[in-house]
Amino acid sequence: MTSILTYTFKNLPSTSKWALRFSVRPLSCSSQLRATPAAQTKSKKTLAKPNIRNVVVVDGVRTPFLLSGTSYKDLMPHDVARAALLGLLHRTSVPKEVVDYIIFGTVIQEVKTSNVAREAALGAGFSDKTPAHTVTMACISANQAMTTGVGLIASGQCDVVVAGGVELMSDVPIRHSRKMRKMLLDLNKAKTLGQRLSLLSKFRLNFLSPELPAVAEFSTSETMGHSADRLAAAFAVSRTEQDEYALRSHSLAKKAQDEGLLSDVVPFKVPGKDTVTKDNGIRPSSLEQMAKLKPAFIKPYGTVTAANSSFLTDGASAMLIMAEEKALAMGYKPKAYLRDFVYVSQDPKDQLLLGPTYATPKVLEKAGLTLNDVDAFEFHEAFSGQILANFKAMDSDWFAQNYMGRKTKVGLPPLEKFNTWGGSLSLGHPFGATGCRLVMAAANRLRKEGGQYGLVAACAAGGQGHAMIVEAYPK
Repeated sequence: MTSILTYTFKNLPSTSKWALRFSVRPLSCSSQLRATPAAQTKSKKTLAKPNIRNVVVVDGVRTPFLLSGTSYKDLMPHDVARAALLGLLHRTSVPKEVVDYIIFGTVIQEVKTSNVAREAALGAGFSDKTPAHTVTMACISANQAMTTGVGLIASGQCDVVVAGGVELMSDVPIRHSRKMRKMLLDLNKAKTLGQRLSLLSKFRLNFLSPELPAVAEFSTSETMGHSADRLAAAFAVSRTEQDEYALRSHSLAKKAQDEGLLSDVVPFKVPGKDTVTKDNGIRPSSLEQMAKLKPAFIKPYGTVTAANSSFLTDGASAMLIMAEEKALAMGYKPKAYLRDFVYVSQDPKDQLLLGPTYATPKVLEKAGLTLNDVDAFEFHEAFSGQILANFKAMDSDWFAQNYMGRKTKVGLPPLEKFNTWGGSLSLGHPFGATGCRLVMAAANRLRKEGGQYGLVAACAAGGQGHAMIVEAYPK
């Protein structure tokens, strides 16, 4: 069968049969911004499993997420990661010596600190006897850090793990061209003046062209924004729908910020600058202003713009994860249990951003839950079009039967339970750190609203995805 995206991109969404299959009424901004009713406490089963240790989140923090090129622009990644670790130590008062292991996620690595978890841990004053390693899995790197920690605890290898992530888009590594790198390496090996002059004679001006970090999929050479635009077209997601959803995200984030709900944010005194106390990318606009922006990727007819995409972000996050018995023995009252989780992978060309659609039913089935059991949904918002395309895929029997091997659709998450404190479009998306923000948002919302189960999901480059069930800790 010809893929959805390849077919529909050659045909206008308004006339293609795929567009007709996936047409739903547009979001209404006003209806989505109404007050969210608190979830009703329900007597649901717990997801504890026999003979497996319960893993809990004691607490989690993050630095303010900032637009790249602002207050963090003169720092290195380990500086921001260290700030998150220090914030976690201050928030939890956990003795450094009880931490068995530290794991951080990151995507675009600083070559001087490739194991940024170790450098940040040393900088934050952790013992040099505490092991630390860094993982990378695109936008779900922090998710991988967390679930690696869960595995270490559940298997009895550790009792206390700190998991987190960091990204600093203000200073990404820019390399010399391959020809220039080869010449420099050869010059370093040359032993005589004649050898050096011979190598230098081969130099050409085009050797000086720099190599920027790839923003495209290695396997397809397509940027994620371009893929998001094609995905939106395939699922008949209009520009207006995308702008409305982005406005919803920013408006809800501003409301949550003003009401002090973003309690995971800790102040960061930037060396030589003022103390940063809040995210600076939350900017509610108007649909009229957003409509003036030109397409960012597919020109001139694309629908993905700067206003309905997540922005390049600097920031770090950190969470204290423990075995339940260890947390209670130390006098902590955990915020949540970390329960079942799954990772999925799809075609990176036509299903790059559909990770949540594939991961959600798998994690629900693994946990023995349904969509109706979930009180708080926290999905990563890479693009408005990505979120809305996932909604349409999840709400389609046709997609479930033809692409997921399912008899019936996954179902549509209720918007009154979905990202009600904003999301990556508004709060920001430091690639390596977002996973921890999602889990802490779910945990904090469950405590605030009286719910029991949260579902976290995210897409990632490479066509991968992740989903996890978070269960509120009994009050």
